[in-house]
Amino acid sequence: MNTATKNLEDDHVSILKLIDVMEIMTDNSDPAITDLEEVVDLIRNFADGLHHVKEEKLFFPLMAERGFSLTQGPVAVMLSEHEQGRNYVKGISENIQLVKDGDLSSLNLVYSNMLGYGELLRNHIAKENNVLFRMADHALSAEDQQSLLQQFTEVENQGSSDQQKTDFIARIEKLAQTYNPS
Repeated sequence: MNTATKNLEDDHVSILKLIDVMEIMTDNSDPAITDLEEVVDLIRNFADGLHHVKEEKLFFPLMAERGFSLTQGPVAVMLSEHEQGRNYVKGISENIQLVKDGDLSSLNLVYSNMLGYGELLRNHIAKENNVLFRMADHALSAEDQQSLLQQFTEVENQGSSDQQKTDFIARIEKLAQTYNPS
């Protein structure tokens, strides 16, 4: 059965694929700036702008209604890690601009922020998939799951066609083909 937690786990598959691409990109001493900017756009609009919105505006509040604290415990840790991730993305973006302005030494900071983001998100996703979502599967009723899933689908289909989940996944796949064609 398709559930809200399965929907979030499916997003994680694509986010992890994007992290794989990011890690491969950090081995390149002369990256395509447009590809680095594409990574930032995908993180901001898919990982953060779509996936984290589903969690922060819909999933976590429902978990709070079912007795989970937003200020301590697993949900609070996830919220804190979302903020940490945003700080890494800010570091990536600001340093891409410095590289574009001619400060090539800033590429090292782009890459260190990309690697930091990747490590954070790999651990974050493992905790969500293996701990929080399993707790949610026990705490949420079938009706909760289906209601959330419907709300997630509405969020995924909002906006223009290039800001929808299927387009984000296609863009990640394209980058993956470029950087990891195997």
